[in-house]
Amino acid sequence: MPMNPLLKNVVERFVLRTKYSNLSEKRSSPFLLAKGYRNLIISVKRGLKDLLLITLGIFSAAFGLKGFLLTNHFIDGGATGIALLISALTPVPLYVLLIGVNIPFVALAAHVMNRQFAIKTALAIAGLGMVLALVQFPVVTKDNLLIAIFGGFFLGAGIGFAIRGGAVIDGTEVLAIFLGRKFGITIGDVIIVINALIFSVAAYTLGIEIAMYSMITYLAASKTLDFIVEGIEEYIGVTIVSSHTDEIRTMLIGKMGRGVTLYKGKRGYGMLAQTIDVDIIYTVITRLELSKLTTEIEKIDPAAFVVMNSVKDTRGGMIKKRPLQH
Repeated sequence: MPMNPLLKNVVERFVLRTKYSNLSEKRSSPFLLAKGYRNLIISVKRGLKDLLLITLGIFSAAFGLKGFLLTNHFIDGGATGIALLISALTPVPLYVLLIGVNIPFVALAAHVMNRQFAIKTALAIAGLGMVLALVQFPVVTKDNLLIAIFGGFFLGAGIGFAIRGGAVIDGTEVLAIFLGRKFGITIGDVIIVINALIFSVAAYTLGIEIAMYSMITYLAASKTLDFIVEGIEEYIGVTIVSSHTDEIRTMLIGKMGRGVTLYKGKRGYGMLAQTIDVDIIYTVITRLELSKLTTEIEKIDPAAFVVMNSVKDTRGGMIKKRPLQH
């Protein structure tokens, strides 16, 4: 069936020309148009899914903050905890503080991760601020323990959904990634040190009891976040077996800014099947890049065999990303 002329124009202008800069409309083959259309559909589906996850994360985090934590001045860790702490000590509204505290982390994200991630993060944080400012949530309970547990649960779920959508609404992890790469320490250690400082200040300014309840909030948020995103490990090792090895390798180096390792292997089916030589790609990415990687692989080869495993830490090699050109 012939492609709609308007849709064809969109595919040629915004999909094919991005990948094939010297492509003219007259040279657009039906194969390239079909491939461009398929890539456009994948990108739109991924974009809508990310938008849904980030929106769900914003409302969940806002409910945890206004429905639970703000009633008793309980705080969390990270940039959100800093904003909550300042909000408890000053008359400045929380939504203003959340945006202000996270601005440096958003700027850092553009350097540490990429511009697309920074833009999505900025929009997610701005969306959280708007929801906090404009949407009213009921105060669910006045029990301190329930506030600490369920406030942390909804806040952690919100952060987790945002990460699944390819953004963050708490910029501490971006800072942790940056410091980890710069000084060679683990991201977990950086986050522990930052949160220890936050809770120490909370104990001094708000009282020991509130600080202790706030630590329960942080633990509940952390466990919920881990459950939502299946663990927030520092790195993910990815093994890819595909018949489009060269295209995937080029994508990993050019679009993702990652180094790759190629293994020589064989693949086949059944006991008597003939084995076929194949290049196996191995690379290491961060958890926040996982959504983008799976989308790009699906565009190139939906049948690619991809294995992902958690990597606790790395040393040496080309782990640090080179600056991407935009």
